[in-house]
Amino acid sequence: MANDLGKLIFNNVSDFNLDDTFDCGQCFRWNRESDGSWSGIVAGAFANISFAPTRGENTGSVVIWSNLHAGDPARREAYWRDYLDLGRDYGAIKRILGTEDPVMQKAIKAGPGIRILNQNKWETLISFLISQNNNIPRIRGCIESLCRAHGRRIGKLKGSSVFSFPTIERLAALEDSDLDMCRLGYRARYIAETAKQVARDGGARLEAGEDVPTAEIESYLESLTGVGPKVANCIMLFSMKKTEVFPIDVWVRRVMNRFYGMGEENVSAIKDYAERNFGEYGGIAQQYLFNYIRTIKDDNPALYERFGFESGSMDETAVVFAEE
Repeated sequence: MANDLGKLIFNNVSDFNLDDTFDCGQCFRWNRESDGSWSGIVAGAFANISFAPTRGENTGSVVIWSNLHAGDPARREAYWRDYLDLGRDYGAIKRILGTEDPVMQKAIKAGPGIRILNQNKWETLISFLISQNNNIPRIRGCIESLCRAHGRRIGKLKGSSVFSFPTIERLAALEDSDLDMCRLGYRARYIAETAKQVARDGGARLEAGEDVPTAEIESYLESLTGVGPKVANCIMLFSMKKTEVFPIDVWVRRVMNRFYGMGEENVSAIKDYAERNFGEYGGIAQQYLFNYIRTIKDDNPALYERFGFESGSMDETAVVFAEE
């Protein structure tokens, strides 16, 4: 696989950090390497991304080694520019969100290089079905088991076979019992039924998601088995460029309660606050806040517990993707 990799460089990239972006809970097939780069499987291809700072730690060059669209340089550049959201001015967004909001200012400072990835819609849908009431290591394990069992072998990496994400057609042909080996629990039924539902039009409505009004695609997503408001919002945010959505689960409710004084159970009030104060960047604000509370746990445990979070509750072994 290494012999097929091509190199692509984006220079003068600001407000970008690999750890902030790949470790904030929006993707599950990327892994950090010992040299600080990240490797993953994207669109059925291997990729390794590194970042070389040139002016401060959040400005520099993004270096990508990948065999994705290796024979079409223009298509390859357009794909990765879109995937990493390099065309968006995150500096301007941070200034807008941080104005007169001291909490958001601190949250941004804790994760200044977060960017929203524009991922494959089908893979994001299934990944966030798996994420429900689950923890990050187990989510990763379940997804890799699903790929190994029903994906296409695309090569070898470090002596192990690497697999693409299963297609809509492949999963639509299965029953939930066919997924037992992937140890998905009750989520197996969600995946099997949702795959059949999406396959009815070949995934056309799902793929059109970013081109239709948010309310319309949200209604469609919530019609799929196992998809509730939080999962639908994650799909729209991480694969459909709907940055105005504000995914709300138990952790976000708790963050909004501790930092903004809102009732944890008043989801409608939290949603209204996000719409009024974060506007078209609600999803980006949510990522800053989610990352911030994790940072507080590591850097200031006393403050973390003073806000009423249980000790260790945001560890990677804890349930971090809980339902509403």
